Amino acid sequence: MLNIVVEVFVQRLFSMFPNGWPGKGLLLLRLVSGFLLIHDGVTELLGGPQLDGIIRQSLATGAGVLLLVGLWTPMAGVLVVIVEGLTALSRADSLRNCVVLATLGAALAMLGPGVRSIDARLFGRKRIDIREL
Repeated sequence: MLNIVVEVFVQRLFSMFPNGWPGKGLLLLRLVSGFLLIHDGVTELLGGPQLDGIIRQSLATGAGVLLLVGLWTPMAGVLVVIVEGLTALSRADSLRNCVVLATLGAALAMLGPGVRSIDARLFGRKRIDIREL
């Protein structure tokens, strides 16, 4: 059931999954934001944060993994925006990082995952060639 809802949402949200230079650019955005989210989340989790920090950083790490592989990219991007917004409000020391990661998450939620992603394999437009016999 969830797969059908996600398929309809992702397929209607993005009419195409860019290839070439735009696709490589989206892959680069996904890789950088995914690695940064995973790094920040794991680093803070190992530092022994409070309960709200554990929940927030676990969500950030999960969203980073989803962005890294390109699965459910629109939902992961929105989750990144929410988590980084909450982090920016709760901690003043990493405001710049939170703003940059929230912006990357919003951009990926709006632009999509690109052709080099699991989303493109699962939900991409199918091309059917009809040949005469």
